[in-house]
Amino acid sequence: MVRQPADWMRSVDDRILETIREDGNMTPLALSREGHVERLDIGRKYAGIRARKLVDYGLLTLVDKGLYGITDQGISYLDEELDASTLTAGDE
Repeated sequence: MVRQPADWMRSVDDRILETIREDGNMTPLALSREGHVERLDIGRKYAGIRARKLVDYGLLTLVDKGLYGITDQGISYLDEELDASTLTAGDE
């Protein structure tokens, strides 16, 4: 099986989910090239936009102000067990 992204998803979304699953909860700054450790080649602002979108669809959760963690749905998506196109905004 292959990951089934949704139309609203961007290619960086998989990398955001993978990074948070591997390294734990993160802020947009920590995810970005502007962070102490460059993880993804995206800016902090764009990382925040994408993280909020992933929260809207239930793949990430807001752990604390500006701190994101992966949900069970996010893990299922990465493990190719969930078709993200079946998600609607507001799913958690």
